[in-house]
Amino acid sequence: MTRPISRRAALAGLGLAAASAGCLGRTENIAGRDPPEQLTLEINATPADADPNGIRIARQLEEHLTAVGIDVRLNTVGQTDLWRKVLINQNFDLYVGQFVETEPFDPDALYGLTHSRFVAESGWQNPFGLTEMAVDDLLERQRRAGGRDRDDAVAALQETVCELQPFSVVAFPDALTAVQENRFDGWTEDRQPLSVTGLLELDPAAVDGSATDASAGGNETVADADADEAAGNALRLVTTDDRITENWNPIAAEYRKYGTFTGLLYDPLARADGDAVFPWLAAGWERVDDTTLEVTLRDARWHDGEPVTASDVAFTYEFLRDTSLGNVETPVPTPRFRGRSSLVEGARVRDDATVRLTVPEVNETVAARALQVPILPEHVWAERARAATIAGFELDFETTEAIVSNNPDPVGSGPLRFAEATAGESVAFERNPDHFLVRPDPETDADAADDTADPRAGVPPRFHGKPAFDRLRIEVLPSDIPAVEAVAEGLADATVSNLGPESVPRIGRSTDARLVSGRSAAFYHVGYNVRRSPLSNPRFRAVIARLIDKAAIVDDAFDGYAQAATSPLAASPTAVPESVAWTDGRDPVHPFFDDDGSLDVAAARAALRDVGYRFDDEGRLLSRGR
Repeated sequence: MTRPISRRAALAGLGLAAASAGCLGRTENIAGRDPPEQLTLEINATPADADPNGIRIARQLEEHLTAVGIDVRLNTVGQTDLWRKVLINQNFDLYVGQFVETEPFDPDALYGLTHSRFVAESGWQNPFGLTEMAVDDLLERQRRAGGRDRDDAVAALQETVCELQPFSVVAFPDALTAVQENRFDGWTEDRQPLSVTGLLELDPAAVDGSATDASAGGNETVADADADEAAGNALRLVTTDDRITENWNPIAAEYRKYGTFTGLLYDPLARADGDAVFPWLAAGWERVDDTTLEVTLRDARWHDGEPVTASDVAFTYEFLRDTSLGNVETPVPTPRFRGRSSLVEGARVRDDATVRLTVPEVNETVAARALQVPILPEHVWAERARAATIAGFELDFETTEAIVSNNPDPVGSGPLRFAEATAGESVAFERNPDHFLVRPDPETDADAADDTADPRAGVPPRFHGKPAFDRLRIEVLPSDIPAVEAVAEGLADATVSNLGPESVPRIGRSTDARLVSGRSAAFYHVGYNVRRSPLSNPRFRAVIARLIDKAAIVDDAFDGYAQAATSPLAASPTAVPESVAWTDGRDPVHPFFDDDGSLDVAAARAALRDVGYRFDDEGRLLSRGR
């Protein structure tokens, strides 16, 4: 006789369980249930001190899978090791994680995430191993179509992906940030305060209606801060994620979460801000014919003083396709940005400031995405095209130094440049005085040459003269609580990493700290390795999806600071069709096996029998063929 698992009971121990999961690299095996014929699945997730929300999702799924007779092994590993396991080695059954884009994204982001052309590649391109012609066709169609036709293609794409479930969307979290407001203005709910554009939009705080030096006011005692930070205009952030103190490689999948800080080191040709796309490193672009974009560059220099040229742009797109530059037998594409870079089939340099990109016949929205990759200096990265290995990891494919390098002393062209770092403790960046954002406008600056064009033409005025700080320092703290306390005590201006809901009351008790809560597009999800049986069966994946009680997770794990969803585009401006829209607290595609607030174990087991599975006399789900 099966007994339903109470929704509340299943989640009641999450806080304690999550707290006990803080030992990095610890594997928790459920003892005493290891007969060879029982179906076993491993769930990979980061521990509570790295991501309390992710481990809570994993714990609930573990509880529900166990209840229906599956042997579950919950493996907690550090964030870098998790992404190496999933994105590089592809050695996993299920994992719990977040998507990498925090700002609402165009549906074409699903191209890299799910197209079968990327199934053999490592990285964020199709990490699930999905090969489905219907998905491929819709991905290609949405690239070519425009207007209503594209809307229809995107709607059908959402329906198909949600039905097949290569990954299960769980929830879109609120981006919770603790901020001080006496030194900088611009921490707003309607923009991600810790995105690239959000940080660049900050202004010095005003006192009595006039702008002040941002270093004035507040407690300037920053732990281990350099003298110039204490005396100058420094933005001080705290995080629980130490990866940015060790690795500045913009194409390294396992070391990048959102890419905010590498995005400040490396300029793309264009930036997106909501629905708008505006020129950045590019002065502008135009379509020459149906398959060609001509891009003109601004006058820019790399952080080492070398000029940025069209050759660097052409090199970047070639490099993203094959980081070995032909030095190994099989191309080694970058593990990031492949969906966007795949739009560019070739690049031809016309002169130092002009390059022509061969882009297939796609709509203008998708074409603009091709311009949103970090441009790399050829004289630095061309030397990293040799074959390489990762110490301690056995890979069944070749990789390159470009992918495994931590990119010491990074050379970009962005508004910030690298200053110094202590691994695991802190990193500091400084303002790039040569960046086009801070160059004078000849129409408003008497010292500028009369015949000089505006170096910021096309860039929205709110970014002119930015950043509003001379130095950016990020300090690593052990958990959310000391991070919030650092802001409350004036030791930091804002938190960087995702705050758990338990931090919110502490923010409210401080008179000098404020909670900024904005919706993030970085959805939490459960990813499935579709390359492996039984996860290769979409009907089996559908049953697992129905074991995820999303409403309970939002209410109890996120304490309401999230929104449950079915579609990965639920936070994007694209309309979500009614067929996959979350309504009435219920997933419209794969609803939770709900029995009045409890897991309906009998219904879940019946669904597994319908898929072709059977149970032994002890209620254990048997592997197929046993």
